[in-house]
Amino acid sequence: MKKKKAEPGDITVFSMADVPLIYNGLNYFDGEIAFADNIRSIPNLKEVFKVTFLTLVFCQKGTFSIRLNGTAHTVHEHEVLFIVANTVVSHIEHAEDVDCKIVVLTSAVTLNFIGKSIVEAGMRFSTNPVVAFTPYESELMLKYYDLLMFKIRHSQLDFSRDSKLSILKSFGMDLLSCINKYVSQTDNNMMRQGDKLFHKFLLLLENNETNERSVQYFADKLFVSPKYLTSICNEKCGRTASDLIASSIVSRIKQMLEYSTKSIKEIATAMNFDNLSFFGKYVKKHLGDSPNHYRKRHSYGK
Repeated sequence: MKKKKAEPGDITVFSMADVPLIYNGLNYFDGEIAFADNIRSIPNLKEVFKVTFLTLVFCQKGTFSIRLNGTAHTVHEHEVLFIVANTVVSHIEHAEDVDCKIVVLTSAVTLNFIGKSIVEAGMRFSTNPVVAFTPYESELMLKYYDLLMFKIRHSQLDFSRDSKLSILKSFGMDLLSCINKYVSQTDNNMMRQGDKLFHKFLLLLENNETNERSVQYFADKLFVSPKYLTSICNEKCGRTASDLIASSIVSRIKQMLEYSTKSIKEIATAMNFDNLSFFGKYVKKHLGDSPNHYRKRHSYGK
């Protein structure tokens, strides 16, 4: 595999544009959506890397294991693995007889064709990413995949983007039906203004390259008041905007302390903290330990 370059001390980050570098046997790729037939098409990746897109891995046969953000997971037959954006991936291993189908989607496409429920589910999948399907549910997911592959492989069918997205939307609705124990029951075709605002806020958090921590910053981006943004977040997930921002920032700090070889000072600078003292207090507050002690106890390979 051709490795995507990263700055010294950084985790290698793969965006959607890099997916062809990760999967050797892609069946389809258009920059927003990708399909692959098997996890075996991924080279024997022992290195650590981070993805900025959603990946769904449907296990049809056999088992495979993987580490997401340092936590080991084993996926069995008729189970689906959700790898949400900004997840650190490592230690991919699989049985010889494993058979999986892989769907990769950008965040924008995910929101557009599935709607708000997948956002709610995604917040849960970050800590509980493996969902068991019945054999019938698994077969249904496979039929959607096969239909997409059939249309892609037969160019004479004039497989337009609208046609593709229509199938994906139906797939998304049935996918949500299969995982409804993880998400609230909502009408995915009717998204209220508050839903759209909440989605936009989550997308801003996901793409927060400057690591902003102020509710005011995000409220300004969304052309609403901080108070209104917080009320929407409370309504949609029972957490404040400040809580969600802190969770996103702390997740990034943990990833850098655990996997990066950057110094604590370099991490503080990269995370947009003015000084080491403030950074240390922030880490202590949210992780219960100093940056140095946390790194010693949790660094990769420990």
